[in-house]
Amino acid sequence: MIITAAHLTDADANMGVHIAGVALPASVVKQGSVEDVDLTLLSVDQEKLPARIRQFQMQLCEAPPWPGDPVIVVDAGKATRSHIIAAQVLPFAMRGKFSTLIGDVATTGNSGSGVFDPNRKCLLGIMSRKFMVGPSGGERDVAKYFVPATEIRDFIPLELRS
Repeated sequence: MIITAAHLTDADANMGVHIAGVALPASVVKQGSVEDVDLTLLSVDQEKLPARIRQFQMQLCEAPPWPGDPVIVVDAGKATRSHIIAAQVLPFAMRGKFSTLIGDVATTGNSGSGVFDPNRKCLLGIMSRKFMVGPSGGERDVAKYFVPATEIRDFIPLELRS
């Protein structure tokens, strides 16, 4: 199973993923939406995975992150260190829905990237979007939001949870 951002996928299209340099067909198990839960759950044939990847499973973090906590954002090309920032950087009305934020907007992975806790070695979430604040024309990047592990856990159908 592979989890990514929903706005990167099309539930009606033939999907493909690249894992460890291997292109694999993928099928959509569950499709979210950017307006609700920005997640898509994909399935690939485990037998077609490279042997070194087959046994690899990433656990979802149990505890929520706190401002200041370190994170590692991993995309297709690199891993970048960042940190959790407080939701107070967003307008008040957005803070409840988008409370899991990282700083370092320009240097971290884009949508679909994994956000990992380097200390507990677990998945904190999946990168979804960036936020800009300021007057029109003078906006600046302030944070990137990731869908947290709690929402990922709830999104995965019960029969697929391990």
